[in-house]
Amino acid sequence: MSDVAHLEGAAAAPKLADRPSFDDWLRQHQERAQTLIEHYVPQQHPLVPQLHEAMHYAAAMGGKRVRPLLVWAAGECVQGEAQALDRAACAVELVHAYSLVHDDLPCMDDDVLRRGQPTTHVRFGEALALLAGDALQALAYEVLTPEDEIAPPLQARLCALLARASGADGMAGGQTLDILATGGAVSGDDLMHMHRRKTGALLKASVLMGAACGGVHPASASSPTHKALEIYGDAVGLAFQVVDDILDVTADSHTLGKTAGKDAQQNKSTYVSALGLDAARTLAHGLRDKAQAALDTLAPPQRAASQRLRELADLIVLRGY
Repeated sequence: MSDVAHLEGAAAAPKLADRPSFDDWLRQHQERAQTLIEHYVPQQHPLVPQLHEAMHYAAAMGGKRVRPLLVWAAGECVQGEAQALDRAACAVELVHAYSLVHDDLPCMDDDVLRRGQPTTHVRFGEALALLAGDALQALAYEVLTPEDEIAPPLQARLCALLARASGADGMAGGQTLDILATGGAVSGDDLMHMHRRKTGALLKASVLMGAACGGVHPASASSPTHKALEIYGDAVGLAFQVVDDILDVTADSHTLGKTAGKDAQQNKSTYVSALGLDAARTLAHGLRDKAQAALDTLAPPQRAASQRLRELADLIVLRGY
């Protein structure tokens, strides 16, 4: 797969005086995510065109692109390698897209609306949707392992972070706990345990993948930076799910782009059902404060470059208001 042009300055945060507004940064990087997906998941392909059409539909139909944004924002914080950041951002979004395809299947959440469009299995049939999700997951690791551009040790770290966030200790495990808990009473602590895997793990991995692109990992000399970003990622990952639960009862389907009220219809345990709406909102704000406080512990250069992470934490929590 050929490379694509990289965002100028993606590897390092610009000087404060030259830094674009958050809205401009957001738009630029959301467009960048779309460009990367269009590159790696073309709609037209001579081999099995039906599968590639379904893959493109699932990955390129839109979305907030929060996970790639977290990769790039963390990369700005630690001056990550631009090419590695691009590939990590695309890979994590491909895994997210695959997870949504599978979550929407009749054997899971059985949903018919995603991002304001018919879900992939409604559009292409259940079997092709299942295969499209499988193929997107495999493609994510292909994107992370080019023959050049990224040093093999970094490739290995990125693949390990993404695999761990996707498997039994991450999304798959969290989804299993969610299925087993449906219809029963679940405590707030049990919900946190479940959603740190189901939703939070991939968001946290996005932050840590961005950090890894700057050489920041637990065994590195910058391990305090890794710890701060790990706490940040854990907090915003959980906050994202809390706000999703809030929006499920406060927003309509048109606003959400998916079926509103689905959790209550399926008798799922949520933060709203377990804690109440006001307490869920308090929890979301507390998690945002925890994320911001973690960034305050960074060394001055990283703290100054963490502005996008701070703004994304606000975006994740305040979208519910």
